Amino acid sequence: MQSGRAVLLIADIGGYTEYMSAHRLSLAHAEVNTARMLDKVIGAARGFDLIEIEGDAAFLSRQADARDPEATVAEILQAAAAMHRAFHLERQNVEQNFCPCAGCKKTENLKLKFVAHIGDVATQTIRRRLNLVGIDVVLVHRLLKNPVDIPEYVLLSEELYSTNETSVPDPVHEISPELEGIGTVRAYFVDVGDLGDPLPLPAPSWRGRIGRTFAAAGLGLPYMLGLRRPRRAASPG
Repeated sequence: MQSGRAVLLIADIGGYTEYMSAHRLSLAHAEVNTARMLDKVIGAARGFDLIEIEGDAAFLSRQADARDPEATVAEILQAAAAMHRAFHLERQNVEQNFCPCAGCKKTENLKLKFVAHIGDVATQTIRRRLNLVGIDVVLVHRLLKNPVDIPEYVLLSEELYSTNETSVPDPVHEISPELEGIGTVRAYFVDVGDLGDPLPLPAPSWRGRIGRTFAAAGLGLPYMLGLRRPRRAASPG
């Protein structure tokens, strides 16, 4: 086990539990669709390593850059904007395939939010699988339970925000959540929509719509046959 300074980032799908519960008859396609959205989100997180898929969330990390710590916040915001766009592009693609089931047509309430922190972690490899442990890993997960009142945001811990406050666009909002086992902390959030001018999402082609329809049907088959079990939403910390 080795210790080090790391940037921790969680991308969490909001509305996942309600979506999966509301569409039990089309659970197979709902499972496939959310898995594809998470895959696109992870693929857009350039420079970050995937630590674990936690139900409806992706836990990512990268080594902190001691030579240029002020760039960290800007890089996280850029990554969040790219991940957010990738998520909504895939969500739109799901909605516009030709499958009429609720799992494909009722994704409009799915949102993407982010929490980020910088701190000390220990790395642990068990059966060739990397894990991160430490109080800062607990903290970033506990930050998922917060009083932020908008559906899509980037929430930065005070430790991270203080490394470069000027790189966070206005308006910035401060909260002071009470975290179980940790106490009251300060954190700062921005609306993901304020991270730059969003480009219009391209409409999928007919060939793409047909391909995604068959993909949903084929990938959903193991769930319909009981050969695979749906993921469960993870609870923080």
